[in-house]
Amino acid sequence: MTIKTLIHQKDYEKIIYHLRRHPVIFLKDFLFFLGLAIVPLIFYIFLANSFVALLESSLARLILAILASIYYLSIVLINFTQFVDYYLDNWIATNDRILNIEQHALFGRTMSELDLYNIQDVTSEIKGILPTLFNYGNVHVQTAGEKTRFIFESVPNPHEIRDRLLDLAEDDRRYHASLKP
Repeated sequence: MTIKTLIHQKDYEKIIYHLRRHPVIFLKDFLFFLGLAIVPLIFYIFLANSFVALLESSLARLILAILASIYYLSIVLINFTQFVDYYLDNWIATNDRILNIEQHALFGRTMSELDLYNIQDVTSEIKGILPTLFNYGNVHVQTAGEKTRFIFESVPNPHEIRDRLLDLAEDDRRYHASLKP
């Protein structure tokens, strides 16, 4: 499935931005799970040094192998779920609207959109050491509609995106004003 079929792009609509979270966000999660993968090895070394007789039993080794397998499969599943959430959260800005596609766990997705001419305010923020070093942050889009705020979370170049969205909103307002008699 392509982006064009997902968003039902209008004839005159051009995609300006297709955004995902910055890759550093997933890298932090991956490193955490890599750290969790080392825990059974440390536990095994502790058992091998402290309880040598326990590891000589074939039943104990079988139970430890099963527990380690369950542990590693759980880590892989949780890491995969984190990756799916990271990869399928998308924000798409066109010359007419903004689409917010949020993945919730493995089997839930929310899609919402707003017209650019409804934008009242766009704010960008970069907080913290890593976001400052890698230039990523949040972009808040304020509207007058039911859902008052769209948040582009941890996207690269938030200040540039804010400026471009404000320009697009102004262009869309001018276009809609020219249609009125």
